[in-house]
Amino acid sequence: MKKGLLIVVSGPAGSGKGTVNSHLLLTDDFRFSVSATTRAPRPGERDGINYFYISREEFEKKIENGEMLEHNYYCDNYYGTPREAVERVLAEGKNIILEIDVNGAMQVKKKYPDAVLIMLLPPTFSIQEERLRGRATEDEETIQKRLAQTKAEVPHFAEYDYIVYNYDGCAEKAAGDILAIVRAEQLSASRNPNTADLYFEKI
Repeated sequence: MKKGLLIVVSGPAGSGKGTVNSHLLLTDDFRFSVSATTRAPRPGERDGINYFYISREEFEKKIENGEMLEHNYYCDNYYGTPREAVERVLAEGKNIILEIDVNGAMQVKKKYPDAVLIMLLPPTFSIQEERLRGRATEDEETIQKRLAQTKAEVPHFAEYDYIVYNYDGCAEKAAGDILAIVRAEQLSASRNPNTADLYFEKI
């Protein structure tokens, strides 16, 4: 059985990561990585579904023991990706999607060099701003923080393997672009080093 691919999808607020990834998860070939956090569950959230909710002490111990594939500290709480859960899915031959920011993506790439890094973007910065304002779920200060974060993160696109654009009403197409990337990676020569042995195995 071939190992699955570790796929990192990063993108600014308003890029539609959740919607695009939901299309990929409709197939049996993909799994979604559940992050761990030290923040308390919000109403309606479930442990193991939205996040793995653990104590600060436990999280820091996992960092110390190398059990986190990546982690960040944000608003007085830790967030990160448990390594064991990811490696278990990959060993089962399934592809796993990590929806994380640029900082986390760079950590993953160092520890897992053959991870596939994809940056998902709205068509333009102005369209991103329109989407954020159109959601009407955040105040102006929060919107400005998100836009500032975009200006800091998007220039790192060159450190990613692929860029995918999510045009308005085209989330399914963006998911199709990611699926095409995954299929191409699965067929790459570097990921199939035993081709000759398999080809001549009956001789």
